[in-house]
Amino acid sequence: MSTIRGARERARVEVTAAIKDEARKQLAEEGAAKLSLRAVARKLGMASSALYRYFSSRDDLLTALIVDAYDAIGAVAERAAADRAHTVPPVERWTAVACAVREWGLAHPHEYALIFGSPVPGYTAPMDTVGPASRVGLVFIGIARAASEAGELAVPALAPELRRDAERMAAEFAPGVPPAAVAALVAAWAQVFGLISFELFGQFNRVVEAREPLFRRAVGELARSVGLPAAPAA
Repeated sequence: MSTIRGARERARVEVTAAIKDEARKQLAEEGAAKLSLRAVARKLGMASSALYRYFSSRDDLLTALIVDAYDAIGAVAERAAADRAHTVPPVERWTAVACAVREWGLAHPHEYALIFGSPVPGYTAPMDTVGPASRVGLVFIGIARAASEAGELAVPALAPELRRDAERMAAEFAPGVPPAAVAALVAAWAQVFGLISFELFGQFNRVVEAREPLFRRAVGELARSVGLPAAPAA
């Protein structure tokens, strides 16, 4: 029985992967708003009723694709941070993570657009997406926390009107990081993705040609706005 069960589980994994691969092709060709389970089933030569055994609705399939995309970009960020842990200054580690995230976005534009582009009409992301969506931010928080623990974080000034939010955010998802730095982190995290989105969605066309140097310079300045120490002069 265990052999039969194992074969069934492998088959289910393979069919699920094929469904998601076809759905990603639809994202590239039609956009997330036009994703259709019937169209996916037709392309795979499956009956619609068979596909519903794997995904109960379009939203269920969208959620799976969103979680996969967040996990993929999160894994890229985590690897970039781990590869440079304790070997380079914090600002260089921060920049390496941001550049790895940018490279993933440029290589996977449709998946990036799914998670950072316009909301899909009629779709509301469930709580299942929160953990995966947090992975890149937590990497940046980890860099700031390590700098703080080493006594290297220059805590930025905090506007009084932001104090309540900053203290709440520090308590909820960034313990060990001063609230002022957490507020700056959130702003920097948003701006990193804003820079990537501008490049990916065409806002830099005919404006900026040297996009990677601009990105590196900008994310380095964002790191310093958080309080990370500048890299020593060569």
